[in-house]
Amino acid sequence: MRVLGKWETDGVEVRDPGLVKYITLGGSTHTHGKHRKQFAKSRISIVERMINTIMRSGSGKKIEGHLIDGRGGCGKKMQARKTIMEAFDLIHKKTGENPMQVLIKAIENAAPREETTRVRMGGMSKHIAVDISPQRRVNLALSTIGVAALGKTYKTKKSRAQVLADELVAAANNDNASMAVSKKIEIERIAKGAR
Repeated sequence: MRVLGKWETDGVEVRDPGLVKYITLGGSTHTHGKHRKQFAKSRISIVERMINTIMRSGSGKKIEGHLIDGRGGCGKKMQARKTIMEAFDLIHKKTGENPMQVLIKAIENAAPREETTRVRMGGMSKHIAVDISPQRRVNLALSTIGVAALGKTYKTKKSRAQVLADELVAAANNDNASMAVSKKIEIERIAKGAR
């Protein structure tokens, strides 16, 4: 099966055994994202989930010194799909690898393994370290990659596709230049301190 009509999924493998059931390689990239049952989200193609992630509005947060606000990308799925197609072409030109494999490596490297949660005991609350479920690991990785692509396009001449391609390649190489990988390291460092 070809993703986006171009990229094969035959040689693509998920190396992280915890994420195998939660990353679906094939399938349509426009299923309307309807999942009414628990864990049905994991049956949606990972490329469609990436498209839905970059089709986001502003979060009202500052990313790399810029306030991300507005609704410029909301509801524009075909525009987001075109961005992913361009990013995949750029990834293939840069690395010579299948962009699907690069996306999977980026998700594996950007997915944190533990985080903190707040627990109240008596009148006090404290943070404790907890393991993250595989579904949430994939969600966090996709979210941070999408936010990084959105945040790095401000005040640059690069398009969103170029920035997304750079982010995916850096995350696949486990490079700290990737915002998603540095966010994962930060989350795990905070959890380690809360043990």
